Amino acid sequence: MDNATDEPARAGYRRSAGSPRGEARRRELLAKITDDVAENGLVDFSLRRAARAAGTTHKVLLYHFEGAEDLLRQVVFALRERRIGNALAAVSAEAPTLAGRVRAAWAGVRDEDTQLRRVLDQAMGLAMYDPGRYAALGRGASQQYLPTLVSFCPEHWPERRKLEVAEMILAALRGFLVDLLTSPDGEGAAAGFAALLRAVEREETAP
Repeated sequence: MDNATDEPARAGYRRSAGSPRGEARRRELLAKITDDVAENGLVDFSLRRAARAAGTTHKVLLYHFEGAEDLLRQVVFALRERRIGNALAAVSAEAPTLAGRVRAAWAGVRDEDTQLRRVLDQAMGLAMYDPGRYAALGRGASQQYLPTLVSFCPEHWPERRKLEVAEMILAALRGFLVDLLTSPDGEGAAAGFAALLRAVEREETAP
């Protein structure tokens, strides 16, 4: 694998760029590989495994992607988009407050497929285990999640305040997701989330 970079998720897609047919093929391949990773995790991920999942060859994948790490970044990006979709689907007009939106979003993420949680935590583990190669997997998470959390904040707040509160919520929810995977009953996550909601409510009522 080549070293990971901080390029956007589609940076590896060059030789077929500008071709609608090539773009459609790239999306088709990525969807099949993403489904495979969602089901089987990141352990032993490789171009050859990805090619088997997509029903093609690794040479075809190299036409559409720069390499295994570029493909992995795009797969993880797609899986995070699924998580964001789960959260947004749970948030409705009936959650007009920041605390209400956070509560609804957490319910959507908490109840998502356990394997999806496991795979996304594996991606963060790779970023911590080998930051030289997988740093983009860690930084990419914040870049994807924060805009949604910022959008939950009251419109009249200054942008800095929105970002600070969004960062707090994101850090806490990440910890709760890990707790759900590692504890037998999830009571720690439930207790921590209750405390987070109180903090959010205080923040929301502060001048």
